[in-house]
Amino acid sequence: MNPNTELPKTYAPSEFEDRIYQNWVDKGYFTAHRDPDKKPYTIVIPPPNITGQLHMGHALDNTLQDILIRYKRMSGYATLWLPGTDHASIATEAKIVEAMRKEGLTKEDLGREKFLERAWKWKEQYGNRIISQLKKMGSSCDWSRERFTLDEGCSKAVRKVFGRLYEKGLIYRGERIINWCPHCETSISNAEVDYEEQNGHFWHIRYPLVGGGGYVEVATTRPETLLGDTAMAVNPADERYKDLIGKYVVLPLVGRRIPIVADEHAQLDKGTGCVKITPAHDPNDFEVGRRCHLPMEVVLTNRAKITDNYPKYAGMDRYEARKAIVNDLREGGFLAEIEDLKHEVGTCYRCGTTIEPMISLQWFVRMEPLAKPAIDAVREGKTRFVPERFDKNYFHWMENSQDWCISRQLWWDHRIPAYYCDVCGHVEVAPDGCTACPKCGGTVTQDPDTLDTWFSSALWPFSTLGWPDETEDLAYFYPTNTLVTGYDIITFWVSRMIFSALEYTGEVPFDTVLIHGLVRDAQGRKMSKSLGNGIDPLEIIANYGADALRFALATGNSPGNDMRFSDEKIEAARNFANKLWNASRFVRMNLTIDEIHLPEADKLSPEDKWLLNGFNELAARVNSNLDKYELGVALGALYDFTWDVFCDWYIELAKSRLSEKDTEASLQQNLVCQNVISYVLNGILKLLHPFMPFITEEIFASLPTLAGDAESIMISTYPTYDESLSYPAEAAEMERIIELIRAIRNRRSEMNVAPSRKAALFIETKYVDTFHAGTAPFFARLASAAEMTVAEKFDESVVSADTAVQIITPSATAYLPMSDLIDFEKEKARLASEIAKLEGEVKRLEGKLGNAGFVAKAPAAVVEAERAKLAAAQEKLGATKAALAKLG
Repeated sequence: MNPNTELPKTYAPSEFEDRIYQNWVDKGYFTAHRDPDKKPYTIVIPPPNITGQLHMGHALDNTLQDILIRYKRMSGYATLWLPGTDHASIATEAKIVEAMRKEGLTKEDLGREKFLERAWKWKEQYGNRIISQLKKMGSSCDWSRERFTLDEGCSKAVRKVFGRLYEKGLIYRGERIINWCPHCETSISNAEVDYEEQNGHFWHIRYPLVGGGGYVEVATTRPETLLGDTAMAVNPADERYKDLIGKYVVLPLVGRRIPIVADEHAQLDKGTGCVKITPAHDPNDFEVGRRCHLPMEVVLTNRAKITDNYPKYAGMDRYEARKAIVNDLREGGFLAEIEDLKHEVGTCYRCGTTIEPMISLQWFVRMEPLAKPAIDAVREGKTRFVPERFDKNYFHWMENSQDWCISRQLWWDHRIPAYYCDVCGHVEVAPDGCTACPKCGGTVTQDPDTLDTWFSSALWPFSTLGWPDETEDLAYFYPTNTLVTGYDIITFWVSRMIFSALEYTGEVPFDTVLIHGLVRDAQGRKMSKSLGNGIDPLEIIANYGADALRFALATGNSPGNDMRFSDEKIEAARNFANKLWNASRFVRMNLTIDEIHLPEADKLSPEDKWLLNGFNELAARVNSNLDKYELGVALGALYDFTWDVFCDWYIELAKSRLSEKDTEASLQQNLVCQNVISYVLNGILKLLHPFMPFITEEIFASLPTLAGDAESIMISTYPTYDESLSYPAEAAEMERIIELIRAIRNRRSEMNVAPSRKAALFIETKYVDTFHAGTAPFFARLASAAEMTVAEKFDESVVSADTAVQIITPSATAYLPMSDLIDFEKEKARLASEIAKLEGEVKRLEGKLGNAGFVAKAPAAVVEAERAKLAAAQEKLGATKAALAKLG
């Protein structure tokens, strides 16, 4: 026992959390070591954005990861929790551009190189903020291996992958419909489009037939794209329009003739059966355009303004142009009807702007050949989702994946390693760079675009371990083991890591994906700035400590399910920490031993064996729960055992043994008790450590040492089931005793009998040996028993239910003489007074209900309510008179 580590009276986590964390770092406890005699266990952190500030989602995600990594570290694995941050191209560039705007500068004013210099300075200034916040949470990452998605190692991996996929024909450049964000001014992938329900309209527009003879009506939700129509389509099986196929209509407002084509994209039973075809601004229309060889007419700029090709509307924003075009259609007699509707509209996941489908020359990854092995890997169980139901999300995305648009019109990201010859036009993909055209020797210009952030993030599990180089870390720690992440990025990230790892390393990147839900407020609402219901984890840490925050986040946590966070939850967590602190302080104050030596079984008392058996079962349960990712269940079991079994029962049972040292026998029992209570507290702290690392370390350092313990709890051995500590028979006996004590206390509480009022106790049981004389002190201390008598059956002359309170449990019946529990004369007086009041109430109600006028005029419900009151009063009067008669 360290005499210099006396526990202060008050639990004050701010006094020791930072000190303990710095000690862990200084001692190198987080640093992973390749050990051929140990099994590796690896987690790669989902890298938070450098623009990020710690929020409750981060707090939950990293708490769960740290619980797992600490558990495995203490269980003897060579653990690596690899940390890092993501460059977050769109978000970071937007912040830098906004800062520049306040200075009156644009990206173009600076130029690419100067802009990137500024971006790197911004990263150095703000990029490590969230890392320091994760450290406040107690995250035991190997900071010596910290990575960044734009560092040289990751960049090398990105260039290698791009080159390899290009050589295999799995990356190509082409014109396709992409999702364009007019605010961010970049393309985004399908996975980056959020769909939200919006109020909109169907504008029904008449297209005149060339040569007269009427018109064809179509409906559209985007009338501004009419300018880019290059055809009208009807279904080839639609008898209504068979004669129109091959003819032409006049494009309203523009006057351009466009053909009527046959294509199954037009549905017989939808709308009028005719659809306008705008190949440059709609993904379905693009496919029709390719099948029917239609021209692609672009009508919107990158900022969603009408192009100069349409002078009347040129420069107008798309929504301003919509109003003008609808007005002109109405005035020209082309607008047939406006129909209200609600529909799903795609928005940019970063800024919320409505995206614009637009034809563009971009780089794409061919998904079908990559998706199939990734689907098979999950179906074959090489990677599993916890809970399993989330593999449906994965399969749905992968089985319906379209080619992935990977080019972005940004500067802060990995630049595409493609070079265009200024002389002959040759395209050269060169991961290691290119200075001259390999075909003609001419000068080359690198593609100005960068790659989708998720392209580099997809390589995270192996690029961070050194790939494409064959490093020792990659050989030892890869494939990784558990990925902890939210269900909202299964499509963004998880799916891409799986197919990328299979393609480049031939192995799945992790064997398990542990999915967690969202942290919601106490009312179940998603936390958001607009609702003002966000909770700052750093404020929680400042007020309650990191352990309380971690405990609150893990309590009741169930894989895949959202959780509610409330003041009550964090206060309950703090109360538990206080309970543990105070119990440990009590134990610490009653110890004289410096080392823990668990006594032989024959020296242990029944309560010792009960406690050790319970702790042993707890260790088995917690290990099993953690292995099955039931972290909330494990913590619940720890809470119940610590609070109820250890603090409320064993410590109370042990107080007399810890205080008595008068005789040799009592001194020996005192030492036995010291060792048992220290052993179990030591074990509780170890089991709790992954959940509450700081308080457990602080208390651990103040206690006697157990053989095999390390200098820090976090590198000590995690408790497991020990057959030698199994005492099921003795534990069952002690449970019978506790069960009866609990029942007696409950009954006394119901009767408002003060604990200070002692009562004789008669126990009738077939387990006479269980309730032996040695248990009498338990009943005296915890059940206020003045004396205890035990028999299989009592004669009524000794005690009976007529003169005593009877308390029944499955193993015993207890009798407490009424005369010991209450003052008969006072109770008689109280009952007599109560009878007088009840008789008055009965008389009043009988008189009221005997009044014919009241019964006739009052509402039936009121009359019935009075009758119910009378019946209740009469019943209570009868019971009270019976109770008085029983007292004699």
